Amino acid sequence: MSKVRMLQPHKKAAALDTPTDLKADAVTAISEALNTLLADTFALYLKTKNFHWHVSGPHFRDYHLLLDKQSEQIFAMTDDMAERVRKIGGTTLRSIGQISRLQRVDDNDADFVPPLEMLRELLDDNKNFTANMRRAHKICDDHDDVATASLIEVWIDETERRTWFLFEASRGVDRTGR
Repeated sequence: MSKVRMLQPHKKAAALDTPTDLKADAVTAISEALNTLLADTFALYLKTKNFHWHVSGPHFRDYHLLLDKQSEQIFAMTDDMAERVRKIGGTTLRSIGQISRLQRVDDNDADFVPPLEMLRELLDDNKNFTANMRRAHKICDDHDDVATASLIEVWIDETERRTWFLFEASRGVDRTGR
């Protein structure tokens, strides 16, 4: 008597269909907008963390702590964004490659970036991120998705606060970061 048994064919994975009262075109449009924001969020997180790891100079401690706190806040947005896509019946990001195809935040791979340039670059990135969230909010409004719009409003407020802090931290500082 053999203990070897035949392998059973695999069943197809259950569809990732989540019930929602939103129309199919709304799910598609909102999911696309949120997935692009999610790609931007990951890119902004990594860029902020990169600058956190590589900041130097006389204001090292202040900038290091500021960028660490901001990166934590940015990363905290990712799960809520992805889960919102799933709640409305969409699918979300699956890879770094997909993030790189969708992101609108420019990477910075420079060996050295002066601290003031770091702050100003992140300031611009956060301002652009806010503008992109406002466009996503309009898509939600157009499809009567008040729940996603409400989340985006919180993320806009958080991003405006980061922008404000980056602006104030970079004021009156000369080009060398002193």
